[in-house]
Amino acid sequence: MAKRILVVEDNDLNRKLFCDVLKANGFEVEPVADGELALNAARAFAPDLAIMDIQLPNISGLDLIAAMKRDASLCDVPVLAVTAYAGKGDEERIRDAGAADYLSKPVSIMPFMAAVKKLLDQAPQ
Repeated sequence: MAKRILVVEDNDLNRKLFCDVLKANGFEVEPVADGELALNAARAFAPDLAIMDIQLPNISGLDLIAAMKRDASLCDVPVLAVTAYAGKGDEERIRDAGAADYLSKPVSIMPFMAAVKKLLDQAPQ
């Protein structure tokens, strides 16, 4: 059965790129453009991994990660944070919120897929 990946990204091009690459690698993908819809989408989709943009309109990706970690049905889902804001201290804040790994934009395909596969391999079955 294909692993399921939730992609929370407000930028249309980035969301399409992530989804296309993941689908091409055999994953089932659920794209979400609006962070405010992400938790309900995650509960309905039951992902094996969430890819989370940090800079989202209306709600921070950090807040979404923290909310997922507080949710009994989502707390075990690893989160790969993807952000354009990779300043000093950002990685620590992102990991403190509960992200399992972190990539800065622009994202290259090889490191992106390596991070996805690593997190899926580490996830509880």
